[in-house]
Amino acid sequence: MGTITLKQVRKAFGDAVIIPGADLEIREGEFIVFVGPSGCGKSTLLRLIAGLEDVTSGSISIDGKDVTEAPPSERGLAMVFQSYALYPHMSVRDNIAFPLKMHKVPQGEIDAAVSKAAAKLNLTDYLERKPRQLSGGQRQRVAIGRAIVREPTAFLFDEPLSNLDAALRVNMRVEIMQMHEDMKATMIYVTHDQVEAMTMADRIVVLNRGHIEQVGSPLELYNKPNSLFVAGFIGSPKMNFVEGNTIGVRPEHIALSDKKGDWQGTVKLAEHLGSDTFLHIDGGARGQLTVRASGESNFGPGTKLWMTPEKDRIHRFNKEGRAIR
Repeated sequence: MGTITLKQVRKAFGDAVIIPGADLEIREGEFIVFVGPSGCGKSTLLRLIAGLEDVTSGSISIDGKDVTEAPPSERGLAMVFQSYALYPHMSVRDNIAFPLKMHKVPQGEIDAAVSKAAAKLNLTDYLERKPRQLSGGQRQRVAIGRAIVREPTAFLFDEPLSNLDAALRVNMRVEIMQMHEDMKATMIYVTHDQVEAMTMADRIVVLNRGHIEQVGSPLELYNKPNSLFVAGFIGSPKMNFVEGNTIGVRPEHIALSDKKGDWQGTVKLAEHLGSDTFLHIDGGARGQLTVRASGESNFGPGTKLWMTPEKDRIHRFNKEGRAIR
């Protein structure tokens, strides 16, 4: 199981409304990612599901049971925070076992659960170490192991990789995805990093100032954003926008030529990334544009170029910022 349903969930602190009214159906076994800029309400929404914040109005149900007023301990959820929150004086084994010991689970069952979780997370050789003897990635694995042994209805991750360096974030991202594939468990993952959202999610929930802007698969949001906000947030580098009859086109959907095209511009900066080169181009009245070129591109600053957007890849928006289909 692991179906979670939100109906008109609202959260306010006095006159300050953080979540104005969220409706969302999270499916059993789904990996769903809440994404958005800082302050958009994604962590608040996760904490409401976990029971760490009280709902102002609306309802939350888990597997058909209303848990709106239920304490966290009765929701069957396990949460992994940005901070590892490990007990420094305890071994890895004891940190993972702690929630089971608190529930007075028989020692034999605890040992079996810890061994199973440690094997899944490549921690077997580290069970007798203290947290200070581990790398950041290993500490985060211990925190995840502590969640796994509880066999929760769903896992909630609140920006769990933010404290790791870039290489470790990529490794841990793959490990969490593999864990989801192996366990088939419902997982809700909060991040401000749209690359994490695109690579990890079955579906993405894009939040903007507490509102759910759009819910869909990564490719649905990439190919058919329903607002300027989603179009600008999903995709790296972000979509180019041309004012007037507002249109948007992604950097990878613009063809370049030094001979002819629809728009003319001058290269201001070239970012060489190996497989790709991102050209930052002054498009005159169309403003600054970013275009993705091949890694072998030798267009440098000052180069005059023609740009032609792919006609079926142009996105159009009305004056309210909503997509025109």
